[in-house]
Amino acid sequence: MSALYPLKFKTIFKDKIWGGHKIETYLHKNIGDLPNCGETWEISGVSSDVSVVESGALQGQSLDKLLQQYKAELVGDKVYNHFGDTFPLLVKFIDANDDLSVQVHPNDELAKKRHNSFGKTEMWYVIEADPGSSLIAGFNREMTEQEYVEALDGGHIMDTLNREDVSAGDVFFLPAGRVHTIGKGLLIAEIQQTSDITYRIYDFDRVDDKGQKRELHTQEALAAIDYKHYPEYKTQYTPAQNETVELVKCPYFTTNVLDFTHATTKDYSNLDSFVIHVCVEGEYTIKHNSETYNVKMGECILLPKTINSVALETTTGFKILESYIE
Repeated sequence: MSALYPLKFKTIFKDKIWGGHKIETYLHKNIGDLPNCGETWEISGVSSDVSVVESGALQGQSLDKLLQQYKAELVGDKVYNHFGDTFPLLVKFIDANDDLSVQVHPNDELAKKRHNSFGKTEMWYVIEADPGSSLIAGFNREMTEQEYVEALDGGHIMDTLNREDVSAGDVFFLPAGRVHTIGKGLLIAEIQQTSDITYRIYDFDRVDDKGQKRELHTQEALAAIDYKHYPEYKTQYTPAQNETVELVKCPYFTTNVLDFTHATTKDYSNLDSFVIHVCVEGEYTIKHNSETYNVKMGECILLPKTINSVALETTTGFKILESYIE
């Protein structure tokens, strides 16, 4: 029998110029002496910030070492054959106390060529939104590279971008190449490819505590941007209680939302993949091999491929994002 079990990892906290305190006040995480916290990385295989197991027999082991040891037992045959000893997803919580920079991420081909990295396709689930909050996803009209450069140089790039009003429960899928930014007042769960490559396009002329503007990646971004206009940028789905509702399905991940008021069982035996749960509301317990694992809002847990089914029990109800690779 595999020594693997449902794995929680130590949270990695990130200080950001635009960060705030919702990670602490809303998700109840201890940010220590950070002046603010813009992001937490909950499950990460990014080489600079690899997650470490928080508890249990594998406590203190890093995710990359677990992959090297357990291989397909941890992630599934298909996933391991494709990604090897790199864990393919990065899971974050993001607290935007101010607007993030306007940015874009390269696709796999460009990221491989320039950075020997994966590209960055991602999705956002809005956990909490201040009244009047908004974000940017894509352009509000068809663009050419020349029109984009003219708008950027002319100081009116914001006039070309698609702004969306946002409330809790909204979902946005952001394929690599889509210009975007998370707006002030949003607390978001993000599921993305394992990549930390961001091309910053515009940063509202902000300066840091040393009076320095952050670096822009104007030239690098040109080949990465998708200049097309799309009729809809917000992901449409019909919320439903006590069933699995698909939010996003793409080559890099499938993410569902489970909004349950009572206990349930999930059967993963036909899935050749690990499964990640991100709890965005309430709390529940996972029963596995006579052990109980408590998961509450703001926590994530990784279910290795060797776990074929889990019983989820709750007294409060729960809402989780369930992600895997098909």
